[in-house]
Amino acid sequence: MTEHKKNHRRGAGIYKKRLPLKKLQAGSDAKLKRIFATIGVPEHKPFVPDPFQLEALKAIEKGDCLVTVPTGAGKTWIAEQAIARTLANKGKAWYASPLKALTNSKFAEFSEIFGPEKVGILTGDRKENIDAPIIIGTTEILRNQLYDAMHRGEDLDTDFVILDEAHFLGDEERGVVWEEIMIYLPTRIPLLLLSATIGNASQIQAWLESIRKNPCIIIEQQSRPVPLFPLFLHPSGTLFPLLMEPETPKGKKKLYKKVTNFINVRHSPRMAHSRALPPMGEILSILSKYRLLPGIFFLKSRADCDNALLLCSLAPHEEDPKRRELRHQRILTLIAACPHVADHKQLNHLKNFAVAAHHSGQLPAWKLIIETLMTEGLLDAVFATSTVAAGVNFPARTILMLNSDRFNGRDFMPLTATEFHQMTGRAGRRGMDKIGFAVVIPGKFMDIRLVEQLFNDPPSDVFSQIKINFSMVLNLLLSHTPEQVKNLLDKSFAAHLMATKGRKKIDGQFIGANARHLWQSFLDHLDFLKEKEYVTTDDKLTMDGEWASQLRIDHPLMVAEGFRKNLFPKSSPPMLAAIMAAFVNERESDDAAIDLSMVPKSLLQFFNKINKGLKPFAEEMKNSGFEAPDLFFLPSVTVYLWARGMAWEKVLEISKLPEGNLAMLILRTADNLRHIKNIGRVFPDAARNSGRAIDLILRDPVIPTFEVS
Repeated sequence: MTEHKKNHRRGAGIYKKRLPLKKLQAGSDAKLKRIFATIGVPEHKPFVPDPFQLEALKAIEKGDCLVTVPTGAGKTWIAEQAIARTLANKGKAWYASPLKALTNSKFAEFSEIFGPEKVGILTGDRKENIDAPIIIGTTEILRNQLYDAMHRGEDLDTDFVILDEAHFLGDEERGVVWEEIMIYLPTRIPLLLLSATIGNASQIQAWLESIRKNPCIIIEQQSRPVPLFPLFLHPSGTLFPLLMEPETPKGKKKLYKKVTNFINVRHSPRMAHSRALPPMGEILSILSKYRLLPGIFFLKSRADCDNALLLCSLAPHEEDPKRRELRHQRILTLIAACPHVADHKQLNHLKNFAVAAHHSGQLPAWKLIIETLMTEGLLDAVFATSTVAAGVNFPARTILMLNSDRFNGRDFMPLTATEFHQMTGRAGRRGMDKIGFAVVIPGKFMDIRLVEQLFNDPPSDVFSQIKINFSMVLNLLLSHTPEQVKNLLDKSFAAHLMATKGRKKIDGQFIGANARHLWQSFLDHLDFLKEKEYVTTDDKLTMDGEWASQLRIDHPLMVAEGFRKNLFPKSSPPMLAAIMAAFVNERESDDAAIDLSMVPKSLLQFFNKINKGLKPFAEEMKNSGFEAPDLFFLPSVTVYLWARGMAWEKVLEISKLPEGNLAMLILRTADNLRHIKNIGRVFPDAARNSGRAIDLILRDPVIPTFEVS
């Protein structure tokens, strides 16, 4: 067991004797006087593009382009200019981003720049103006359009593709979609990749040039548009520099001597007891004194984010009454468009203390209000989990870190250089700050030596995450023979890395081994599809295989078998929504706690029928080495009651989920229902009921009913 994990398991036993904690006294090291003197708003000047931005525009004229620059450096400007050039040439552009929130933001931004009539949006939730010359959408939608174009033997109807957040290529869960797009995209369509800084840009460049036969030019920028200065907050309340300037220009920055002394003291003073949060209100007062607000606090969990708010009211700092009144009025305006959040339990902290919590357990509408207020400069602090670093345009003067690890969905792991740089990239607002700050706050889960290393480490390398799944196999067989699929897999980034580097161990995995097993994995999936008669013996899709290919969801075969066996409801949209919810649920639920008096017998009968009817097939899948979901009843009950019109608060109570998780369950259920609409030619009743079910479940407050203006 690593030392990092041991520290997590020691619990509160480290500090058995609770000594009284002293109130923080604001102070700063003498060396910071010169640094703090640089704080301020830069003089307003007409916008002048940076050299790297102009170089990128030139590069796009010659072929593909990979822009890898720090967060906040100005990647979007390159995209805007490239799209404008495409439009001037009577062409079309596709802008793909990883997150719906980011897609919605870009849709609003580009509509203002180019005019709403020229911009359309395609996400699971929104489908507007799809014939516009500029389409903003999620990467999954773009990948699906490539599948359809290959199936029809057509070219994708666009002339330019932008992949935002291209470092998602290395994302364990979703990187496969980025890689598929890069492999399938016709070579005639120039590709612009916008990325945070990555360490192996030259490998990605070489791979793209080898499969697309076009030049790929790398545009790199190491320096940040707003300089970053790291600080250390001592438990006494004194701010110190975190690092010393290196002795040589290329030397590593080492910890400031007083910080080293703090680490080396066996029983160093503490800011909080054991797992408790530090006094956030007192910390905000210190930040206010030295003009370090607004700030983003990166915390370990949703509960920490919510609990941090309570600590802010214990030691509120002074605020300009005019700014407070402006915030109050803005909140009233935003809430008027979404009345459901008018009684939000955190509204008082938002209004009167200018602080907010932001995490996935909250409703999309509430998070949009917070993002709006923060962007407009009306908040002092946001307490967020690290996911906000990658998903929202959420800049601040200062970011504050209380832990040096991140939950990856299964375990707490030390931050990588890329994750760390995304977090610190939020510090310092271009055009609003002369300097940004990253404050390290000591505590149980803060490894200061690791942070020192991360400040010096180059960006992380990005590696292939491609893997075979049934949806991919079915969709490729629509237009390819197995031998042609093998040629596509030979174009994977994994295969390229193996050919150029051989077996290289990264995070315990051999990337070469992944590439070698891709083809075998495809054959294993193909054999199972043949066994279940979705594919013929001569490698063609059967009729069932053709319609099943349109179920581009997490568990297409399980759902397809349900339709094959006539297990799904035919006449009740709420019932269909309920059953589909069981297939998108990703966590075990306490079905024993369900009050069956609230559940119609027909729903229980349908669920048991489907569970029993699909169990043998699920076992076959698992025995063959494939994943199959366990179906739980509580998600079905929850979505059924919501579809039948039960009040949100009551459904929330029954679901035993945080609001954000319930909203996500409903949104993902709607996504699956949309794919059932795609098989209407074979199952017209199900398709018709899917559309009705979507209308029933996508209502306030699941979908924000307003846009920021």
